[in-house]
Parts: sequence; structure tokens; C-alpha cells
Amino acid sequence: MPSETLWEVAKAEVEKKGSDGNEGDGLEMGEKSVFFIGSKNGGKTTIILRCLDRDEPPKPTLALEYTYGRRAKGHNTPKHIAHFWELGGGPSLLDLITIPITSDTSRTFSIVLVLDLSKPNHLWPTMESLLQVTKSHIDKVIMKLGKTHSKAASDMRQKMWSSLPKDHPDRELIDPFPIPLVIIGSKYDIFQDFDSEKRRIICKTLRFVAHSYGASLMFTSKSEALLLKIRGVINQLAFGIDKSKSICVDQNKPLFIPAGLDSLSQIGAPPIPDNDIGKLHANSPMDLWKKVYENFFPPKNINTLKDIKDPARDPQYAESEVDEMRIQKDQELEQYKRSSSKSWKQIEFDS
Repeated sequence: MPSETLWEVAKAEVEKKGSDGNEGDGLEMGEKSVFFIGSKNGGKTTIILRCLDRDEPPKPTLALEYTYGRRAKGHNTPKHIAHFWELGGGPSLLDLITIPITSDTSRTFSIVLVLDLSKPNHLWPTMESLLQVTKSHIDKVIMKLGKTHSKAASDMRQKMWSSLPKDHPDRELIDPFPIPLVIIGSKYDIFQDFDSEKRRIICKTLRFVAHSYGASLMFTSKSEALLLKIRGVINQLAFGIDKSKSICVDQNKPLFIPAGLDSLSQIGAPPIPDNDIGKLHANSPMDLWKKVYENFFPPKNINTLKDIKDPARDPQYAESEVDEMRIQKDQELEQYKRSSSKSWKQIEFDS
């Protein structure tokens, strides 16, 4: 029997890859995407620039921004491409989450949620709204993917359990986020000066949330040492570089807890007297922690939409001719409003 030709071997290899779940998805090997969401002015852009070794001052993110980076794992190896997406405006622009994450791209995505530790009263509502909307969208995307690529959708669901040891005592109590999730607490330099009890409550709460989602949790600041540790974590998501095996659960130090290495027994109960827990009427453990946290840090009722600056008035986008025309049109609009108002008053008077 004649031996196989080179073309026959190559054809068989391609067919084997297709049967393993790639199914002609059009995605290049080595390409991954990291989506940064989180607190307004929380430091998302700074982290991205540091991960890409870009020495430039961060600019405000207006809506949804994109950049990319390349990195080789070793000498004479192809460079891997990482796509970095960033959502600006905190929770105010949640609808834009649906743009980069689709059924075609979902298998390459990871989520990085950056929370401003210096604003504890904004922390829970920001975290809750962003995670709920993102999770809901990704669940729908995976469901849609399952209709055409059932094995790929199944593999995504199974992959999220891989970070949790099979003998982990909390395995039945955890509901993993549908794609890899990292929660970063920023501005630790301010947070470390908080009262010890406030720090304890925030640390325990974030540990519970991260562990419940099967996520990693870590704190950072402008410190070069902390930024390097965060860079290592992002590089793992973006370029597949080996995970760090270090861990720190001491509330008096910056937390660094990779997914699957925490436990409910180490986290402990919500920081509230036992006789008060029954008075909170919580529907789930997550709801209980929310009520306890908000008891210490009442959420501020703010309209996040008001915080969005008008890009047309941003100095970095100044264009003299366009700006002059804009001023002229604004004046014409005000004149129209005044003339219209007088006309209506005249009509009302005449009637």
C-alpha cells in the first residue's frame, strides 16, 4: 500500500483540527481579546498602557476604544496578537458591551473589571450593574453560538470550571462567570489609609464576589511593583503567558488571589452580628453580602449619564473651523428658541 503524500497528511491534519471544535471559525491561533470595564476614572487606560509598554499619558476614554499588542512567547516563534477593548463612562455606556463580544469572537474574550477602591460608596452599584449586564449578554451569545457550534459552546462552559480544583469544598456553591474574569481594585495607595474596619469589609466583600464568580482578585496602584504583578496577569489573559502562583489574602496588604485559590471558609461570614443577619431578608448569599456592604457604604444615588463629557467640547479634539461653526449654530439655536417662545406667548395672549 503506497505511503501517504504530504498533501494527504496536511489534509488529514486540517480535518482533525476542524473536528476538535474549531469548525472554521475564522479566528487565528494565538489571538485573544481582553475587555476592560469598570469605574469611571478608575485607571483602566493606565493598566492597558503599562501592559503594552507604552510610555504615554492616559487620555479619558469617551465611549468604546480599541488598541492591540503583539508579543512572542519565545525566540523565533510567531507573535501572538492581543486585542484590547475599553469601555469608558463607568456603567453609563453598558449598551456598547454588545459591540465587541459576539458569537464569532466570544471564545477569545476575557473580562477585566477595574473598581476604584477610593470610592467605596460607588463600588457595589458599579460592580453589580457591569457584571450583570455583561454576564447576561455573554450568556445570550453562548446560547446563540450553541445553535451553530454546539461543541464550542459546551467547551466554553466546561473551561470555566477548569480553574477550580475538582475537590474544592465550594464547587457546588460557585457559579462561574461565562468567560475568564479578573477583578482589579485600583488606587490601593488611597485605600490603604482607610480605617482598618472599612478595609476589612471591602476586602471580604470583594473576595466573596470574586470567589462566587470563579474570578481572580487583585489590588493595584501607581506602584511599579504592583503594576508589574497586574501586567503579568493581563499578559496571561492576552498572550497565554504562565499564571502567577503567588497569593496574598492579608487585608493589610494588596490582595492577590488567582481564581480557584480562595474559599468561603477563609473568607468567613459577612461582617455583621449574627442576630442582625435574619433582619436583612436576603434572597441569596450574594444578596446578603450586598445588603451588609450597603449597610456600611450606602450607595450614592447619582445619574451616571450626567458624568459623560461632551466630546465636542473636549480640548484634545479642538478644530477651529468646526468649533466656530458649532458656536454659530448654537447661537442660531438659542435665537430660534427665544423667537419661538415669544411667538407662543403672543398666541396665548391673543387667545
